[in-house]
Amino acid sequence: MFELYQLEQLLIVAECGTLSGAAEQNHLSPSALSRSMQRLESEIGVTLFIRHKNRIELNENGKLAVDYARKIIDQANDMVSGIRSFDRRNHTISVGSCAPAPLWSLLPMLSDQYSDRTIASDVRDTELLIQGLQDGTYQMIILPYHQEMEGVESRQYLEEHLFFSLPPAHPLSGSKGLHFADLNGETMLLRSKIGFWHKLHIEKMPDTRFLIQEEVSAFDELVKASALPSFTSDLVIQREGEVPNRVKVPILDKEANIVYYLYFSKKNQKSLAHFLQVIQLQK
Repeated sequence: MFELYQLEQLLIVAECGTLSGAAEQNHLSPSALSRSMQRLESEIGVTLFIRHKNRIELNENGKLAVDYARKIIDQANDMVSGIRSFDRRNHTISVGSCAPAPLWSLLPMLSDQYSDRTIASDVRDTELLIQGLQDGTYQMIILPYHQEMEGVESRQYLEEHLFFSLPPAHPLSGSKGLHFADLNGETMLLRSKIGFWHKLHIEKMPDTRFLIQEEVSAFDELVKASALPSFTSDLVIQREGEVPNRVKVPILDKEANIVYYLYFSKKNQKSLAHFLQVIQLQK
C-alpha cells in the first residue's frame, strides 16, 4: 500500500505543475521523485501522469487521485490533532478565568491535587471562556456571576472587593465609601491584563483618562510615587500587601463587589471530585 508521504508528494507535483519544481520543494532529485510517483502508480494499479520528454502532467486518473489525496491528508492531520488534543486533556488541566486574581489561589491548589498533570491557565473574555468550556478547551472556567448552563455544574469560589487607592492629599481620601462616578473624569493609573475589570472601568468611568501600565513592577512604582488615583482590591492587598502612603476607599457600586463562580462540565466532575471537595472544606 502507498505511504502518506507519496500522497504529499503527489499534491506538491499538482501544485507546482512541474517535476523539477516539485522535486526542489520536496528536497529530492527529479529522478528520485519520478521513481516515487512510479511506485505510487504501481501500488494504485493505474497511470496517473501523461509523460512527455521533459515533463509530466496529471491525467484524469491523476486529477482524481489528487482529490482523494487531499482528503486523506486532511483526515490524517485531523487524526493527529485529535489524538494529541485528547492526550493533552488527559495530562493537562486547563483553566480559563475572567480575571487574574482568582487564579492566584486556584492554580496552587490544582498543582497540589494533581501533581502528575500540567496546569495551564488563560485570562479571557467571558464569552470565549464559555465557548472554551463547551468545546473542551477548558476543564474549568471562572466567571464573575452565576449562570445556568446545560451540562455544566458550578460552585461559588470566592469574592473580590474593589477599592480606590488614593494619595492622602486627594480631596476624597477621607471618604468612607465612593462610587465610580465620584472619580469619573480624573486621570488614573490602571494595570493592564486585568480581565473583565478593564471593560468595567471603561464603562463606569467613560470620562476618565486611564494611564495603562503593562509592567506590574512599573505600575507599583508609579502608584508609590504618584499623586494619581488607582484601583486595588482585597485580593491584591492579600497577595501584595498594603501600599505605603495610600488610602484605600471601598467602591460602593454593586459591580465593584464580585462573587466568582467555578464552572466545569458534568463529565469532568468525577476527575475533579477531590479538588472540589477541598474547595468546599475551605469555605
